[in-house]
Amino acid sequence: MKLQPFALVVILLTFSTLAFPQSRRRVIIDTDPGTDDAMAILLALNSPEFKVEALTVVPGNVVAQQGLENALKIVSLAGRCDVAVAAGAQHPLNQKLITAEFWHGKNGLANIELPPSKCTADPHFGPDLIIEMVHKYPHEITLIPIGPLTNIALAVSKDPTIAPLVKEVVIMGGSISGGNVNAVAEANIYNDPEAASIVFNAYWPSLTMVGSDVSEQTLFTRAHLRELESAHGPQTDFIAAMAKFLLDLGDKFGYSGTPMYDPLAVGAAIDASVVTTQNMRVDVETRGQFTRGETVANRRNAVERNVPHGDHYWIESVDKVQPNAKVCVASDADKFLKMFISRIKGK
Repeated sequence: MKLQPFALVVILLTFSTLAFPQSRRRVIIDTDPGTDDAMAILLALNSPEFKVEALTVVPGNVVAQQGLENALKIVSLAGRCDVAVAAGAQHPLNQKLITAEFWHGKNGLANIELPPSKCTADPHFGPDLIIEMVHKYPHEITLIPIGPLTNIALAVSKDPTIAPLVKEVVIMGGSISGGNVNAVAEANIYNDPEAASIVFNAYWPSLTMVGSDVSEQTLFTRAHLRELESAHGPQTDFIAAMAKFLLDLGDKFGYSGTPMYDPLAVGAAIDASVVTTQNMRVDVETRGQFTRGETVANRRNAVERNVPHGDHYWIESVDKVQPNAKVCVASDADKFLKMFISRIKGK
């Protein structure tokens, strides 16, 4: 059957719409790469829902220069030199940097040596690039910070008008049921609590907190590794090698799998149904001797009002407080891991 020109055009347009969704969301990932950062970045780059505009680099898992080198190598591995990669802050706002080569390998990428990057760094300062892109694409940018929040805090402090112009913010950080650094604090928040406090109080249209507590219920296991290893390619082999490094490290501590910290945040931005959230007021502890870096979540969004009465106080009433975050309280781990593996395998 010979197709008429009009019919052929319709078929081509339909295929184009299916292959390249018209509603692709513009994304900026702020990252400290990092093994799980690398997994998260490659998940985003392999997701048709996203148009990744930029990676802005923050120190955390590794020092800033190593993080920039890693980010450039990751986008080069994916053949995505169209993605801007910009260096950002060199240290936290108000404390010394704590790096995590213990968990991520000496180079932050499980000691895997990727080929030299074919991409070059964007000359912008990371927070300035965020400001510029938010103004260029008002109400279109999804910010996904998966490292300490220093760059985001610098950007919104320099230009507070960007907060209402961002579409949404999806943070990997915090916890409402214990930390992964100490008893209460999660690593990204712990590495710059002052920056985190600024970000949680910046009045974004929507902020989702994907905490370590939920990520630690979303485990990549050796069964998942075998499934990933069934396919081969530069990205698949790289992620499989990193996952094996993390699983081997976890074995030493009796873990049954490796938590999908940063990838789950990207997954939640792709498809909100992979997590369950509850609206809460979240504040960041910046002064406590044992609680610095804790994300303190008010599950009831209410506080008692105390008034003076002689030598003590009376509880007069209960005041409502405004939630500032959608806090993840559970994940559909199976659904997310199927998404992650299928997209990394290129399905």
